[in-house]
Amino acid sequence: MSRAFQAGLLYFALVFAAGFVLGAIRQAWVVPRLGIRTAELLEIPLMLVVCFLAARQVVGRFGLDAPRLRIGAGLVGLVLLVTAELALVVVLQRVTVADYVRSRDPISGSAYLLSLAIFALLPVFVRRRSQ
Repeated sequence: MSRAFQAGLLYFALVFAAGFVLGAIRQAWVVPRLGIRTAELLEIPLMLVVCFLAARQVVGRFGLDAPRLRIGAGLVGLVLLVTAELALVVVLQRVTVADYVRSRDPISGSAYLLSLAIFALLPVFVRRRSQ
């Protein structure tokens, strides 16, 4: 298994685990008080910090010095993250992917898409912790 794939797999796992926990907190406590849009918009900066820390961890752990390896790790992480999220939506919410996409709030949904792009690119731009 290539270093970029292994790094992308770990990157995905770290961010997905944090997102799962934060998502549960958001749904249980924040959405009832502030609404879906505000809750999602408040969660995004927290997740971007998690993404930054995870990207820095995998770049350092796997020695991803070459840009192509960093890009590869980000893309692997992105594909796994989107696949896992859509699979969970279909299984847990019992809706189609198309219905899920249509149901997203235009503001927080757009911010989420931007955060996915940042997630994919972060391994390219982070510095190793030892630097």
